[in-house]
Amino acid sequence: VQLQASGGGLVQAGGSLRLSCAASGGPFGAYGMGWFRQAPGKDREFVARISRSGGTTDYADSVKGRFTISRDNAKNTVYLQMNSLKPEDTAIYYCARSRSAVFGTYRSVNDYNYWGQGTLVTVSS
Repeated sequence: VQLQASGGGLVQAGGSLRLSCAASGGPFGAYGMGWFRQAPGKDREFVARISRSGGTTDYADSVKGRFTISRDNAKNTVYLQMNSLKPEDTAIYYCARSRSAVFGTYRSVNDYNYWGQGTLVTVSS
């Protein structure tokens, strides 16, 4: 399984970005997907997750109402629409595939076993 994240960049506070994560080499629609981020000097943290069908989503409190996760199983791609960006959103963003195909509340990095290479998001004030 390979995950390729893209869409990061430099944006001013209040702006928007859309991240994409293209998957290959596995049954994309059989697993939940997640987005995590890691700021300099900090641990990798949960941002959002989506069930394999796309019917269930879950967000960290810090991004709820601003970020939207979605997926297109026909294109083997998961997205993260980020609006009203803040400087504290600056981080490397990683997409990941859940370790288990069983539905669950997967918010820990240990719940995911395939990771993309990350894409840098920088929000200037």
